[in-house]
Amino acid sequence: MMEYTILGVVLMIIMLLYFKVADRFNIIDKPNLRSSHTEITLRGGGIIFWFSALLYFVQHVQNNYFFFIGITLVSLVSFWDDIQSLSNKIRISIHFLSIALIFYDMNLFNTMPIWGIIIVYIIAIGLINAYNFMDGINGITGLYTLSVMLSLLYVNTKIQLFTDGTFIKYAMVASLIFLFFNYRKKAKCFAGDVGSIAIAFWIIYLVLKLILVTESLIWLLFLAVYGVDAVCTILHRLYLKQNIFEAHRLHLYQVLSNEFKIQHRLVALFYALTQLGISCLVIILYQKVQDTVIFLIVILPLICIYSSKFYLINKKGLSVNA
Repeated sequence: MMEYTILGVVLMIIMLLYFKVADRFNIIDKPNLRSSHTEITLRGGGIIFWFSALLYFVQHVQNNYFFFIGITLVSLVSFWDDIQSLSNKIRISIHFLSIALIFYDMNLFNTMPIWGIIIVYIIAIGLINAYNFMDGINGITGLYTLSVMLSLLYVNTKIQLFTDGTFIKYAMVASLIFLFFNYRKKAKCFAGDVGSIAIAFWIIYLVLKLILVTESLIWLLFLAVYGVDAVCTILHRLYLKQNIFEAHRLHLYQVLSNEFKIQHRLVALFYALTQLGISCLVIILYQKVQDTVIFLIVILPLICIYSSKFYLINKKGLSVNA
């Protein structure tokens, strides 16, 4: 317990120091027509996740060499993108390289056919970007991360040991420190790409390890809420013939927050608790029900919930192109 208390204090100090740097170099998030916030706020507070990974790596160099290089690369390019926009080609290239490092670390290139590698690449890149897409209101990234990490920690402790439990707890402590500054009516800071993408990379690494150890894809459902919202929104925007790389306000959480004026913190809590409930269901059904059936039990209701967005839009008299 003392280790995590000290970690929390150190991360708190790092965060306060970062605020001075961000303020000095004007690293801010200015609201625009697509934003869910209305005031200028410091950006990049999610850099705390990389620092937490650094502090763990310093103590466990032999275990997480490739992971740390990967999370450092995605954090650097994401932080650069927070300061000065980069092209999608550069960002995606770094994401591919970083994922290749963890694939190498897990020996996937020698144990999986090329078509399997391609599929895993697509899923990993998709999940990283989905996590980034969903980082739009106060508290959602920190709370959702806590729900995922709690689920992974329980599986690691009670069902199948697949990693060092401390590795998961370091991410959880970083999430709590970030939430202290972000889970407010007026957030002190936003995660920025550096935060959402770094923690997404961390989660993907853990979920992939769990999938390989258990030989079950069911653990992807620990990211079901974000996954369904992100995929359905992309399909919706393609149907509307919109550029999916441009900012928008068509995620369900954006409709609830921006158009129905539900407090950001309540919407974020709803997303996190929904995911936690789904994760508990997955854990209960694991090895008792076929994986395909579990996927259907989880995904179909989520699609129905997401589809309620169209009813809400029509009820509010909103334009789907807004």
